[in-house]
Parts: sequence; structure tokens; C-alpha cells
Amino acid sequence: MLQAFLHGMLLAFGLILPLGAQNVFVFTQGATQPSLVRALPVILTASLCDTLLIVLAVLGVSLIVLTFSWLKTLLFAAGILFLLYIGWITWRSDSHIKNGEQISLPPKKQIMFAVSVSLLNPHAILDTIGVIGTSSLGYTGGEKWAFTLSCILISYLWFFSLAIAGRILGTFDKTGRWMKAVNRISALLIWGVACYMAIQLLTI
Repeated sequence: MLQAFLHGMLLAFGLILPLGAQNVFVFTQGATQPSLVRALPVILTASLCDTLLIVLAVLGVSLIVLTFSWLKTLLFAAGILFLLYIGWITWRSDSHIKNGEQISLPPKKQIMFAVSVSLLNPHAILDTIGVIGTSSLGYTGGEKWAFTLSCILISYLWFFSLAIAGRILGTFDKTGRWMKAVNRISALLIWGVACYMAIQLLTI
């Protein structure tokens, strides 16, 4: 069971570590929110979305995405549109102090954007199915649950860590200069992913 738990941790960490739209959004919200508590909506939403994808992958339900090509195409198209929009929002965001307070997204928008970058990200879904879902087939009973729970645990720890790192940057960056640069780079990264997905969409 310990082997299954460690296996799940390594796989989940390897999948979640690469910088993507989801990670960028959690980091920037940690930086722009006035406190870590105010960033909890994005942290918990991203974690819960990952939990959903992991559970569906382990149960085999998410294989439906690979079964129907039209659904895969629809998923890619929706993901591209959302990434373009989120990139635009990120580019225009301004973390300068205004009236003594940092400009930040309210909980409702945090949740909405976190859901979009988590569930409308075809690469995240396909990676979850292809890697975590496939790897879970080697386990049964308690070992499968240990594998699944370890993957979920990594998601929660990672997103909390990202938000904390962002909060540290936000605390030291009183002028907002560094966060403005981070937002610009993040937007370009998100648009780059959208362009890459558009190229892949043409090959489906």
C-alpha cells in the first residue's frame, strides 16, 4: 500500500509541476489577494477540480473523452476560447495599490476562472486519463485508494504552496511592478498554450 501511495505522489507531482494556466492563475491570485485566506476560493476550487478529474480517471469514467472524437474536439475548442479570454484578463490585470488596497478578483470570479482553467484544459484532462487513470489499473482495493488519495493530496499541497509563494511576492512587491511583469509573462504563456492547442485541434 505504501508503494502505491508513493507511486501516486510521484505521478501527481510530475503532472502538476509544469507551469500552466491553472498554476499561473493560483499563483497570481495568491499574490494579488490581501491575505492568503482571501485566496482560498481559488485554492479550493482548483484542488476540487483536480480531485474530480483524478477520481473520474481512476474509475474509468473519463475514458468517454477519448471514445468520442466530437467531444474531444468540442473540449479543445472551448478550452482555447477560455484560455484566450483568461490571457486577456491576466494581461489587463493591475496589481498596483489603489486607495491603500490591492486590486484583486472577488471569490465568485476566482471560482469561475479556476473552474475554467481546470476543467476546460484538454491537456490536464488527457494527462489525467492517460497517466493517472492508466497507472491506477495496476492496483485494486486498498492499494487503489491509497494511490488515488496520494494524487489528490499532492494537488491540495501544491496549490496551497503556489498561493503562499504568490502571497510572499505580493507582500514584498508594494509597487506592483513585479506582479505586473508576472501578469504579462503569464498572459503570454496562456496565449501560447492556446495557440498550441489550436494547432492540435486542426490535426484531430
